[in-house]
Amino acid sequence: MTLLMLALIGGAIGAVSRFLVSQWLQAGLPHRLPWGTFTVNVVGSFILGMLSGLSAGALPAWVHVLAGAGFCGALTTYSAFGLETVRLAEGGSWRQASINAGATVVAGIGACWLGWLVSS
Repeated sequence: MTLLMLALIGGAIGAVSRFLVSQWLQAGLPHRLPWGTFTVNVVGSFILGMLSGLSAGALPAWVHVLAGAGFCGALTTYSAFGLETVRLAEGGSWRQASINAGATVVAGIGACWLGWLVSS
């Protein structure tokens, strides 16, 4: 049952959310940087930090699986982050590639830490 919740609920909602947020942001913001992927990775890091910061027993284990591994796992995307950074570099946009890589790592870790602090 846990695997079904993880895949069919958390994973489906996370993947659809990632797609919609990425499409919406990319349509409305400058295309030099992959804002959609950046946003979902930072938001997912914050949510996972919050879930991890909750004291044991604050939420049932299935909520952690559904929201953490399912939703956050499908919402965030390291592979798209890597591909978009490589494409920027291959296109000669080394500055944007460096900004994307550095900002994603720093903001993602910072968001996770903030989420942890907020929920602890």
